[in-house]
Amino acid sequence: MSLRNSYRVFNCLKSFGSLSSRLNPEKFFITKAPLKYVTTMPSSQVNSHNVFSLSCLNEENFKEIEKKVTFKALKIPTGSLQSLLKGGIKRRAYKRKKFNFVRTGEGNNVHYILLDPEEAEHFENWKECPLLTSNNVQKELVDYEVTLKYEDFDADEILRAILPAEVEVPTAFSRIGHIAHLNLRDEQIPYKNIIGEVMLDKIHGITTVVNKTNEICNQFRVFNMEVIAGENSFITTVREHHCQFELDFSKVYWNPRLSTEHERIVKKVSCGVLFDVFAGIGPFAIPAAKKGCQVYANDLNPDSFKWLQQNRKINKVKDKIECYMMDGRQFITNIVKEKMVNFASQEEDRPMRVHVVMNLPASAVEFLDAFRGLFTGTLPEGDENVPAMSVHCYCFTKKEGAEDDACQMVKHHLGCSNLHLDVHNVRNVAPNKEMMCVSFQMPKETLWEAKEEEHDGQKRGCDSPETSHTSKKPKLEDEVSHVS
Repeated sequence: MSLRNSYRVFNCLKSFGSLSSRLNPEKFFITKAPLKYVTTMPSSQVNSHNVFSLSCLNEENFKEIEKKVTFKALKIPTGSLQSLLKGGIKRRAYKRKKFNFVRTGEGNNVHYILLDPEEAEHFENWKECPLLTSNNVQKELVDYEVTLKYEDFDADEILRAILPAEVEVPTAFSRIGHIAHLNLRDEQIPYKNIIGEVMLDKIHGITTVVNKTNEICNQFRVFNMEVIAGENSFITTVREHHCQFELDFSKVYWNPRLSTEHERIVKKVSCGVLFDVFAGIGPFAIPAAKKGCQVYANDLNPDSFKWLQQNRKINKVKDKIECYMMDGRQFITNIVKEKMVNFASQEEDRPMRVHVVMNLPASAVEFLDAFRGLFTGTLPEGDENVPAMSVHCYCFTKKEGAEDDACQMVKHHLGCSNLHLDVHNVRNVAPNKEMMCVSFQMPKETLWEAKEEEHDGQKRGCDSPETSHTSKKPKLEDEVSHVS
């Protein structure tokens, strides 16, 4: 730990009056660290809150946090070390990240293998005992003292030491390039700065730590955040499925937890045509284009539009992606319609199927009614030259009855009950909140549905089931951008 980081962590500690009052000025005990053997501490100091000692907190010696721990070890002649490790002794050793379980002894003629405490308890029953004898190793264990320092412990262990017992240590965060994104609970907020500083110091490559301060509540799917440690820098680069994405995390939406879902959908698209209605910075569009798909990608957020163009350039798929910046409904009724009509008129190289991805789970289902009557008056009804259309629509549902809820929303907004729906649970977003993907083939009767102000719900096998969901038509933007 550098002196600079020592000062920084110490200053964060000093800002917590209630925490500082809990610290003994002569001794501080790290809490809850998962060491099973503390043989050097007096019995009076051994309890659930004491694991290793720390000198009094000040700027000069905070970096010297340390604890002496006694391991049980095998004393081995140097010439027998590799033979014993290959013979199975290695699996008996104590393993820990950045911890060397082989230590050099006196004059380099002897090595010590530090043992896992549970393995040491059953030493007499090891099946490797004959191997020890054949390598002139005494069948007995010796004590070996190791000094563990600040750098030997990870962020989770340090935070368990610093935070009060009643405050849960943050166990999950999202990594976006050099940014660590936390979603702290109310009881963790008073300690947000020390949490950020420890993560900054302990997690390699992280230079900015942010905490989300509100839910996603705007049309651009971005949330407010505050920097709780490190640099005020949001422009970063991430890699996903052999693609590189540049973005400004403060202005666009990116969630690394959706990586598997991006891959799942791209595999379905194959080498056809993809309409990405809410494309963001291109997590579906870019990898699909790299697979050979022709992609038409749209997003209303000007910043997403900017980074989408940048990402198609750096991934060398500029000729495979057309970018648009318009309302999703307008994109469907204009661009999707126009391209589909063009496909139907092609004599050669006509795609057999197109895919439509609608990844705006908070409201994507409300745009489905834009497909009703999309080709009415434009193409002959049931035109066989029109490619089949597969739709992948995302939504949020309650955990209980999630699949049924997702199906009912899609059927209601599409105005059609005769649908075969494939429902995939993407992930649990929050308690009692699931993110679902509903995939289906768009019915031809929907695409050529008669346009009326009020749908009677009985024509061509379609109906309007009663539901509490409403279909809102977002206001269109006055300005529409398109980049080929």
